[in-house]
Amino acid sequence: MKIAVLDDYLKVAQGLADWASLKADVKFFHDYIEPASLVKSLAGFDVIVAMRERSRLSAELLGQLPELKLIVTTGLRNASIDMQACKERGIMVCGAPGSDDGGKGTAELGWALLMALANRIPQEAQNMREGHWQTAMTPVLSSKRLGVVGLGKLGQLMARYGKAFDMDVVAWSPNLTEERASAAGVRRVEKDELFSGSDFITINLVLSASTQGIVDAHSIGLMKPTACLVNTSRAGLIDQNALRSALESSKIAGVGLDVFDVEPLPADDPWRRVPNALLTPHLGYANPENFAAYYPNVVQAIAAWKKGEPVRVID
Repeated sequence: MKIAVLDDYLKVAQGLADWASLKADVKFFHDYIEPASLVKSLAGFDVIVAMRERSRLSAELLGQLPELKLIVTTGLRNASIDMQACKERGIMVCGAPGSDDGGKGTAELGWALLMALANRIPQEAQNMREGHWQTAMTPVLSSKRLGVVGLGKLGQLMARYGKAFDMDVVAWSPNLTEERASAAGVRRVEKDELFSGSDFITINLVLSASTQGIVDAHSIGLMKPTACLVNTSRAGLIDQNALRSALESSKIAGVGLDVFDVEPLPADDPWRRVPNALLTPHLGYANPENFAAYYPNVVQAIAAWKKGEPVRVID
């Protein structure tokens, strides 16, 4: 049996699980494989281990991998896998959960981005290196308004952090009720009010057909010129062109992004040159605790499948 472990950028997968117990030929791919090269790289493998939402396993690709029988993805869902194509070709897909942190790693990163934007840490740190001193004043968060778009587990964590800093926390999502908002200790407002009245906005929705582009040009246009936005969820939730334009024309103060339409972000991508954009390379889930759980659960899933007793099958 041949197993391909994709997108092991940090070269940690081999040391985090007992791959030898599978008695298989395991190959670890440390570099991102361009889509045009995936067929050649993955030909002949029986099992693919996919790091959630990195390399895209499209219907076209899967149709050219006749030996493939099993995909195991870290996490319990992966939008980069064409599930319908897997079903049609009889390829089983199983999940491998990470640590049971309830999304704390992603929420903590989101809050770090918000704090860095509020205090202009990237700019002031660079200014210090260049010999400057105190080039701007930065606001306190207390009494500022935090707008939380999406009040699921991540949104609730961000709301809790905002309340801990004595912020005025409001929330909106397409299906959010006043009762659910109240239970989370925040106030529900309409979408336009959230975008027009918030000093900081954090995006915490699941990407779906109904939420694609939900932060549109109109919403971005309502934001204060002093406001900042943070997105640690999915790039597709936001109109990227409208967001970039707002930053380039100084219509909003800043943005913290951990997610992008194309990942890894190409070296020449325009986002790398956008002013007041604080960018991180999808670090939200890439923490030691998660990865130390992901890969042993991957090995367990492959072993269970070999025995004919598959676990955590994703339909």
